[in-house]
Amino acid sequence: MTKDIYATAAQAAALLREGQKYRRERLRAADMVTVEEAGLIMGVEGSTIAAWISGGQCIGFDDPDGVVRVPRWQFEASAWSSIRRIGQSLGTRNCWQILDFLETPTPALGGLTPRVALEQGVPVARVLAVATAHAH
Repeated sequence: MTKDIYATAAQAAALLREGQKYRRERLRAADMVTVEEAGLIMGVEGSTIAAWISGGQCIGFDDPDGVVRVPRWQFEASAWSSIRRIGQSLGTRNCWQILDFLETPTPALGGLTPRVALEQGVPVARVLAVATAHAH
């Protein structure tokens, strides 16, 4: 007898609920700021931040209240110039996929998350190579 490798409808629904819970919690994390707050950090208007999100230059998310939130850390020098290239290497502009990649530890970076690796000075080219491998 072979074991069924597919999730049941109930298991799939439970996974989707957990994903929604994770997203709500992540949007309310202390490192998430509004586009207006990000604009103050970067010295630009909030509309510029919104345009950057649309263009794939930075990552941002609509929260359930209709407010766009962005991770503050992406505006640090170690990450800022890399967000678009990481998305390109991953083959996506989906902000959740990019964030997941950046915040998930990987053996390819000695167990660091790509975000922490960048903060610690790992060359961007190395992180991009990991992103490309991750995409395939």
